[in-house]
Amino acid sequence: MKLIDKISSSIISAMKEKNVDELESLRAIKSALLLAQTQKGSDGNIQESDEIKILQKLVKQRKESAEIYKKQNRLELADIEISQSNIIERFLPAQISLEDLDKLISEIISQIGAQGMKDMGKVMGIASTKLSGKADGKTISNIVRSKLM
Repeated sequence: MKLIDKISSSIISAMKEKNVDELESLRAIKSALLLAQTQKGSDGNIQESDEIKILQKLVKQRKESAEIYKKQNRLELADIEISQSNIIERFLPAQISLEDLDKLISEIISQIGAQGMKDMGKVMGIASTKLSGKADGKTISNIVRSKLM
């Protein structure tokens, strides 16, 4: 089942349950996916990797907004953003544990023979493609940086 179909059926369920937070989050996902489908140069189909990127972007936006609201002492708005990010994350692939992520990055570093920070770009390129959707880019970057220093 395609992601947009899962979202559509979840929207119907949320409407029946009168779950406003979930409905708003699901509509945001559907809107972003439909926008990607209808972009100029698109054939109307979205690759799974692109769907994951869209969902990650939506989660990141919500988390950044929550941080801003927390700094402004608007905790009720921050809670809404966090709740929405949790709803969106349900449609992302399971995230890899930090221990497994650390092992995979160590393997990548040894495979390409990375020596220092000058090789960070190579390691990040391989790690980002291997771990697409399974780990946050910032987390990957921090682990790579710590191992190459």
